[in-house]
Amino acid sequence: MTGSYEHIEILLKDDLAFLVFNRPDQLNAMNRKMMGEIIKGIGEINLNEQVRVAVIRGKGRAFMAGADIKEYASQTPEEFRSFQENGKNLYESIEGSDKPWIAAVDGFALGGGCEIALACDLILASHRSKMGLPEVHLGLIPGGGGTQRLTQKVGINRAKEMLFTGGQYTATELHGWGIVNRVFDDEKFDGEVQAFAKKLARRSTQSIAQLKRLTRLSLTSTPFGDRINEEARTVEKLFLTDEAQHAIKAFASKTKS
Repeated sequence: MTGSYEHIEILLKDDLAFLVFNRPDQLNAMNRKMMGEIIKGIGEINLNEQVRVAVIRGKGRAFMAGADIKEYASQTPEEFRSFQENGKNLYESIEGSDKPWIAAVDGFALGGGCEIALACDLILASHRSKMGLPEVHLGLIPGGGGTQRLTQKVGINRAKEMLFTGGQYTATELHGWGIVNRVFDDEKFDGEVQAFAKKLARRSTQSIAQLKRLTRLSLTSTPFGDRINEEARTVEKLFLTDEAQHAIKAFASKTKS
């Protein structure tokens, strides 16, 4: 993996990539430089054909505690608008990727950190983790898609509770709400995340890419019939690929024996 970074690390292990937030003394709070590095790192991982699954995690006691408030408070209107636009690009580069992105949340995921996790395809969390969108305490609202992605994932009533209160919610609570996919023991977290990612890496990359596209399509205003027709066209297209034909025939021969 090319590139040198100050506030993130990118680690490759077989067909997995780990993007690690590396400002532990600031609970990985995101400043402008860090945001630029994250966007660049995501781009590198997305372009790496050897990477089948990408994992985002934080170093230290937090996944990410949101924006760096000291820098945030000193921004000019122009800098603020640029920061928000770059944030939009960050979240969309995760969602628009053909690869599955996993948020491995161990510790606090607040504000922009929570929004990054929401943009990922799956969220795995340790029992000690807490997530929330506390912007209301500052007279603000989430500006990185939090109001929209959260509502898509949990429904409007629970989204309003999280947004209105600005509270911090445990991984166990959010697992019950359907935001967090799996909750693992704190001391086993790293191993469990890696095992989950390795299992996912064995799945068909062409299938995963189309599943990401079609599930995103389900959230749009495209008429239901058109979405169903697109699903049908996609499965036919995949059925005709060499990969699918080989797998189907291999499975069929196994069931006959």
